[in-house]
Amino acid sequence: MPVLRSIESKLESLFEGVFGRAFRTNVQPVELARKLVKEMDDHRNVSVSRVYVPNEYTIYLAPDDRAQFATYENQLTDELAEYLAEHARRENYALLTPPRVLLETDEDLDVGMFGIATRMAEGAARRPLPEPPEPGATMVYAPSAPQPTEAASPVELGVETEVAVLSWDGGRQEVEKARAVVGRSKDADIQVPDPNVSRRHAELRREGSAYWLVDLDSTNGIEVRGKRVKRLRLEDGTRFTIGSTEVTFSRETR
Repeated sequence: MPVLRSIESKLESLFEGVFGRAFRTNVQPVELARKLVKEMDDHRNVSVSRVYVPNEYTIYLAPDDRAQFATYENQLTDELAEYLAEHARRENYALLTPPRVLLETDEDLDVGMFGIATRMAEGAARRPLPEPPEPGATMVYAPSAPQPTEAASPVELGVETEVAVLSWDGGRQEVEKARAVVGRSKDADIQVPDPNVSRRHAELRREGSAYWLVDLDSTNGIEVRGKRVKRLRLEDGTRFTIGSTEVTFSRETR
C-alpha cells in the first residue's frame, strides 16, 4: 500500500492529520512537497516556445529529520517526484527528463530546517548520483514559529471539510472541484452574469492546500486593486475584479 495514496489530497491528510502530530517538530512530507513546487515555479526559464523548469531536486535534511523517513525513503522520493511531475503537467512546464528527487543529510541543519537545491540535468534519470550542488545554490527553509503539539484541528481529523467560496453582489458559489471555470457561459462551473465577463473568463485551481485564479485569456482580464494580473494566489478574504464584478474568495469549513 503506498504511503501517499494520491498526489494531492492524501498527501496532506496522511501527514498533516492525526499521525502528523507525533512529528510536529520535524519536517513533514507535505512541507517538502509544497516547497519543491515553489522551487519549480521560482526557477522557470522561458524559451521561445516553452517554459523549462528544473528536473532534479536535492533535499538536505537534518540527521533526525532524515531518520524519520528511513523505512520508506525511496517510496517518499518517488511520490514527491510524481507530485512535481503532476504540477509540471498542470502548468504546461517543459522538463528535460521526468523529475528526480534526492535526499541528503546535512549535519549543520537543525531539526525542522531543510534545504533544496535544483538543477536542469539532461538524462539525469539514467546517470549516477551527481555531486552535491554548491551551497550557494541551495534554498534553506526554516519553521517560522514553533508548531503546536495539541490535538489536530477538526479539518485535520476529517470531522469538518473545507470548501472554497466565491461571493459577489447577488451571487455565492461553493467550489469543491480541483478545477472550476469562472465565466458568463451557462456551461461555466461558476456562472457570473456580467456582460463584461468572458464566457470562459478564468479558472479556479486547487494545488495542494493552495488556491489560484488563472486568467483564460479573457477580454477584460483579472484585476486586483486596479492592477491586471494573469495568475493570482487566493487567500481567505482576497478580493478581485472580473469584468465589472468584484468577487471575494473565502475558505469555509462545514
